[in-house]
Amino acid sequence: MMKKFLLAHSSDKTVDELLNDCLHQLGSIPPEASLGFLYISDLLCDQADYILQQLKQSTHINHWVGSTGISLIASQQEYYEKNAIVMMIADFNEADFHMLPNFQENTHQLSGELLEWCEENEFNTGLIHGDPQNPNIQPLLHLLGDEIPSSFLIGGVTSSRDKNIQFADQAMQGGISGVLFSQDITVLSNLTQGCTPIGPKHRVTDSDKNLIYTLDHKPALDVLTNDTGEVIARDWEHASNYIFAGLVNKHSDTDDYTIRQLFGVDVDNKLIAISDYLENDQDIIFCRRDGNSALEDMQRMLLQIKSRLASPIKGGIYISCLGRGREQFGSNSEEVRLIHSVLGDFPLVGFFASGEIHKSMLYGFTGVLTLFI
Repeated sequence: MMKKFLLAHSSDKTVDELLNDCLHQLGSIPPEASLGFLYISDLLCDQADYILQQLKQSTHINHWVGSTGISLIASQQEYYEKNAIVMMIADFNEADFHMLPNFQENTHQLSGELLEWCEENEFNTGLIHGDPQNPNIQPLLHLLGDEIPSSFLIGGVTSSRDKNIQFADQAMQGGISGVLFSQDITVLSNLTQGCTPIGPKHRVTDSDKNLIYTLDHKPALDVLTNDTGEVIARDWEHASNYIFAGLVNKHSDTDDYTIRQLFGVDVDNKLIAISDYLENDQDIIFCRRDGNSALEDMQRMLLQIKSRLASPIKGGIYISCLGRGREQFGSNSEEVRLIHSVLGDFPLVGFFASGEIHKSMLYGFTGVLTLFI
């Protein structure tokens, strides 16, 4: 049995050279190897199916899960704007994982053998990737979270300047897909928001779609200005680069919220607009997002997950927001290097996403770390 999963990554070569380099790094693949995690640059979208088929043929591993991405992650390396392939191979018992098909409109495919497998487990952890071109990604994700028995879904939405391709035994588009793990595969997961609340929670008392008229029965802009100071009133467009709205998840404290951008303010009518629909009686909290906040929250998350470790890490998946990485931490792969500085050396793969998934919720501006123990 593997002490650590196999890791390989390569960049700045032709597709065949990338594949040969990765296969050389993998070396002799043990017969118990059963699942591959695969992330490829969006510059290679047209060759995604070829890459997958070559890997299946060369490794004799039929099950692969992953996504294309504008930027990729391989242990202590972040790959930006270049041809790159990142992969990790695990040796899970095949009875302990099950591939998820491509759900595009509903969850009708969650039936038969797949549903029976889920119902036999005490717990189902899912690694999910979604196509941002599908407008139903968020409701589909919620449906899966509700209908897969005792589920905990994590993952990310594909980022691409070309086709949005996900891998789940084949290259596909248009929906959400992935893999489920039973409780016999030990998984730890946590997320970092990269933001710091700057005021108390507020109740939405009058809203229409993405417009907020009143908070706590007071004009929304007055409440926002009271939390942030007059800077929002002087130059809200500048402030919107670092002041965000956090939609507090139900049955949670202020540590669990989904970040949404400020789209605009109406000074005359004292209302604000955000990048999501709201409901009356929903809780909201305003947050500051900057380099220091991101670093502090990242360290908090890593120390928290480190305190839960009872055995060595075999491998991990890290899915971060496109707005993080070099945008917040620096251009020398500082974000992923911070992970290893706290948790030590272990195989890690992932990508920078257009949205991050944790606890079956769709987040933004976050980093989701998942460890296999």
